[in-house]
Amino acid sequence: MEPEAGPVLYQKLQVWEPSLESEEEEEEISEQLIPDASRPHDSSGFSLAVRQLCSSGASPGTLGSGAAPASGHSHRPGMYHHSAIISPAAECSRLGRELFVAGGNIVDAGVGAALCLAVVHPHATGLGAMYWGLFHNSSSGNSTALTSGPAQTLAPGLGLPAALPALHMLHTHFGRLPWPHLLVGPISLAQKGFLVDTSLASALAAQDTKGLCPLLCHANGTPLGPGTRVTNTKLAAVLHKASLAPTPDLSGDALLSLLAEDLGLEGPSVGPRPTLEPALQLPVPQGILFTTPSPSAGPELLELLEASLQSTGPSPAPCPALLQAAAAPRSSVLATVDSGGSVLLLTSSLNSSFGSGHLSPSTGVLLSNLVAESAAGAWACPLIFRGISDDTEVDVLGLVASGTPAAATVMTHALLSHLARPQTPDQQGPTESPRACGQGTLLQVAAHTEHAHVSSVPSGCCPFQGF
Repeated sequence: MEPEAGPVLYQKLQVWEPSLESEEEEEEISEQLIPDASRPHDSSGFSLAVRQLCSSGASPGTLGSGAAPASGHSHRPGMYHHSAIISPAAECSRLGRELFVAGGNIVDAGVGAALCLAVVHPHATGLGAMYWGLFHNSSSGNSTALTSGPAQTLAPGLGLPAALPALHMLHTHFGRLPWPHLLVGPISLAQKGFLVDTSLASALAAQDTKGLCPLLCHANGTPLGPGTRVTNTKLAAVLHKASLAPTPDLSGDALLSLLAEDLGLEGPSVGPRPTLEPALQLPVPQGILFTTPSPSAGPELLELLEASLQSTGPSPAPCPALLQAAAAPRSSVLATVDSGGSVLLLTSSLNSSFGSGHLSPSTGVLLSNLVAESAAGAWACPLIFRGISDDTEVDVLGLVASGTPAAATVMTHALLSHLARPQTPDQQGPTESPRACGQGTLLQVAAHTEHAHVSSVPSGCCPFQGF
């Protein structure tokens, strides 16, 4: 069931105001990825943000910096007055922050960063990926789940791409900035080039590069190393065409028609049908839990949490040893939060590292090997906890995991660890890193006492930005 159309506007995320710089600025302005002040734009708020950023005279900041401004007002790293984003790639976290500064809300920042990851992390995600998302709107108190729908087959062994229609649908219902603005940064990275980071280089070193060349290989066929510049002009063209699509369906069709030509199909397959529906809920004594419905791992997560809370209360059991050795699908996660308590969690996957390994020559897109027979969604169970208290302060916590074979167990352990922590009146909020089982990645975002918090396990895995 789809919610009614229409963007949700968050009071906490107004267009940048110079008065915010005096007491509340948490870090120096970072280098602009978008927007480009020399190009025309159709949003007055977007242009205003550009002028104010350029005239502020601030020097480039550090990712995740919590340095004190001249006034001496400061917070620990990962704590911000307004909003924050955390993702596996520095470029994408920075791009998300620039969308915040341009007047966007957490959906704008999250979707823009997801499209950025589709360019710079083709080993983990991309336009060929499937997406799950969980969005909590603090204004209405509602939580909405995004799903790409059941896995479908485009051709034998090749999954039907679902990223563009899913992300465009999410933005259509809840974003603030115009859709084309979210693609300016990703298009620029694909067209002008991005640097291979450690995560991508490690995946390339462990992968048979057959099918990935020439995009991700040197002329002699060896995989690219860290710091090598990569361009993907075909992908830039697809993103540009998608930026002009007025509806989510047409956004996906821009890619499908080209893929059909590449594969010699008679015509484009029926596009994926992403959905937005109410999130699953589980009331608990401490508040309400929200997650994604089947065919994700969300229902399994709620069963584990309910059983644990009923039997032992908020006391996490030791991590099972088997989590350390089992294999897991390759996936990508990101999270955004504002100080009012709105949270967006996104998780996506190509199934295997680099998906099917099939690089479409007309689009620059790596297709997934998530097909109809795959256990699609078993890696996805984003979790939002909305706490209750005796006063007017309501805390919101978001958790999302990747790279672990038992995501539901990891999330259960992390939430129970959070609930078991003693709470004190002067506590600064959940800024310390959560604990996790296994060797995967766990992102945590939270809103506490009108501040936004971000952290991760491992602590240095995922650059964050905020203001």
